[in-house]
Amino acid sequence: VIFLLFLGFSVSIYDVTSRSIYLRWAKFSGASSYRVTATAVNTVGRSLLAHFSDVTLKGTLTSLIPNTIYAIQAEAVDKNGIILAETQIMQSTAPDVPVIDQAYSKLSNSITVEWRAVPGATSYLLTAHDGDSFIETVVANSPGTVMGLKPATLYRITIRSINSGGKSQPSPFRKAKTAVLAAPILSVSSPSCDSIAVSWTAVYMAAGFSVSLMRSDGLGRMLKENTTNTSLIFTNLDPGTLYTIKAYAWNVNGIPGDDFTYNQRTSPKAPADVQVAFNSGALRAIVSWMPTEGALTYSVTASSGLLKLKCNTSSASCMMPSLQCGSEYYVSVTAYNDAGSSKPTDAVSLQTIPCAPVNISIEEDEPGHLLVSWSSVNFGHYYVVFVKSDDGLEVHCNTSHTQCHFQSDCGFTYFISVFAYNKAGQSPLGDVFNYTTAPCCPSDFRAAVVSSDTLRVTWAPVRGAEMYETRAVGGSGVVLCNDTAAACTLSALHCNTQYNITVYSFSEARGSNTSCASKYVATAPCSPEIKNISKEALSVISVHWQSNNEEATYIVTARGEAGLWHCTSSGNSCTLINLPCGSAFSVSAIAKSPAGQSLPSYSVPLETAPCCPNDLILTQVTQSVTNISWSVGMGAQTYVTTLESPKAQAKCHTLQNYCLLGCITCGTNYTVSLKAISETGLTTSCTYQGYSSSACCPSGVKLYRLGNNGIRVYWRASDEKINYNTDLHGSKGNFTCTPSSGLSYCDITEIPCGDVYTVAVSPITDKGPKLSFCPKKIYS
Repeated sequence: VIFLLFLGFSVSIYDVTSRSIYLRWAKFSGASSYRVTATAVNTVGRSLLAHFSDVTLKGTLTSLIPNTIYAIQAEAVDKNGIILAETQIMQSTAPDVPVIDQAYSKLSNSITVEWRAVPGATSYLLTAHDGDSFIETVVANSPGTVMGLKPATLYRITIRSINSGGKSQPSPFRKAKTAVLAAPILSVSSPSCDSIAVSWTAVYMAAGFSVSLMRSDGLGRMLKENTTNTSLIFTNLDPGTLYTIKAYAWNVNGIPGDDFTYNQRTSPKAPADVQVAFNSGALRAIVSWMPTEGALTYSVTASSGLLKLKCNTSSASCMMPSLQCGSEYYVSVTAYNDAGSSKPTDAVSLQTIPCAPVNISIEEDEPGHLLVSWSSVNFGHYYVVFVKSDDGLEVHCNTSHTQCHFQSDCGFTYFISVFAYNKAGQSPLGDVFNYTTAPCCPSDFRAAVVSSDTLRVTWAPVRGAEMYETRAVGGSGVVLCNDTAAACTLSALHCNTQYNITVYSFSEARGSNTSCASKYVATAPCSPEIKNISKEALSVISVHWQSNNEEATYIVTARGEAGLWHCTSSGNSCTLINLPCGSAFSVSAIAKSPAGQSLPSYSVPLETAPCCPNDLILTQVTQSVTNISWSVGMGAQTYVTTLESPKAQAKCHTLQNYCLLGCITCGTNYTVSLKAISETGLTTSCTYQGYSSSACCPSGVKLYRLGNNGIRVYWRASDEKINYNTDLHGSKGNFTCTPSSGLSYCDITEIPCGDVYTVAVSPITDKGPKLSFCPKKIYS
């Protein structure tokens, strides 16, 4: 239906028949009348026009063509004939009215109607009316049947055709009566595999009932029973077989009513030859049996105490999953079909594999022996324990008891599993336990002396150890060292002390191996303490120290730029010999024993006395002054030189390596000595060969002319035993005169005249140059 609305004016359809359309509309303001025009679409014919007053809001269009689409236009018109509003809709009429050809009843609860098809009809509405009630049924085409009627009752039957537009007017009615007796409504069951029970409700006006039964496949004979009851049972039937049951009622005149047919199968027979195959690995069982006639499905029940497992199947076997270990099940099979179930088969016993043992405990009752124990399990006939070490080696133990003994090694992790066995097989894998034995003990560890208070302990890594503890007991204390490495340095030990050293191994899983062997190790000797250094002789030094070690040998070392000097002693002193003079040394001592060597003692400085100068030279500068010079003495800073005679002494203290001594008496023998003094005041006295001062110069020197070219030099000798020498020096020549022994004059002749001469008389020395410090005279 299409609605076209203009200016608030609308028309609606509220009923349609084959030749009529019923309309209504809302009052439109200002309208004095309404005009409706219906024009057939796609059909040649006249249009239908209808007028309605302003107070009429409903209208009917009649004399229309069945099964035809009309364009309906409605207009609101004022008193002047002007159209105020209009609207248009499309509507189809219903199909033409059908005509019933015949109506008849074959069953007590239905009437069948036949008619000719109506063009345009998509369905039909059948109506049966008995005066008190009516029943309607929509059917697609002829013939159609009205169901749910009362038996032996007269009904008026009408039919209407239907399309999308609506329903036609009812057809002229036909009368028809339902059959005399209704069919009994059967309720059928199979209480056992060889019987069928039939029951029904009472039928109105029935005097008795006839029930027959026969195999649906036609085999065998038919069984028939007449009864006035409403139930009966057929016995001695074939199990699991489909039977057809037919029943009807008759009235007092013996006229039969409608019959009722029902197919019923007898319940199946219990299956035979039940077999149970157990899968121990999957904890499931396959139950199989011989198929039984007429069974559609089977149900397998496995019962164990209050636990029941079921499996339904349409085949002749079934898998029972998720069985529990350590249980005994009673398995039975029941066959089913649409009639019911068979009796369960006799139960078959099924014993599953035992459960995995629990409460497993592992103890190392003594090193090298493991004891594995567990709780017994239901249906466990014997047990097998598997022990696998982490190096891949596996051993096992077979027993009917609940414990097993195994040998073990240190530092291994063992993986232990326990299985129970019976005729059904092996128990599932339970918890796999691991047990780690105590780590092995480090063997043959070595201790090396690092210093007097430190030992370096090393060993080869051992199996299972994650950490090591080195324990040193001695010296009234305990020293510990923990490390993950296979070495440890023990420090803060006492020197010259015997320690009991043990290296323990640790693992997180098992803790410490407390059975490790110990070893006694001595620390190195203590450092000696030098108490005194004394000089025994010029190059001999005695060193004294405090001895606080047992069985130690001491080595004293003097170290300086001049080199190294050593002395050795097992006591508390030793002597350094042949030390060079004028040298500085650092003196230290160490102690040695079979355990090792101590740290050096604190150094003590040592300085030897300065060396005497090797060369000493005396030179007489004047008659009363002598110059002394010498070579440098190693280690000396100042020098004291002394010339000493019975008559007098001359001394000089100087930083230099020479010195002038005055107040020297001529012609005197002196002893010569020198002291070399170091910066710290160490003194070395040096003695040299004696020294004699030169003879005294003559006095009273006088000159006498001897002719034109000669001169006599006269003097007064200081000692008659001294010989003198006369030297005359001039620009024209030099002349020397040495008189005979004992004379105190000397003559010099053939002297060139006209020159100025210097004349000197000096004592004659045994060696060395002539003396130049005696007084000189001028002669011309």
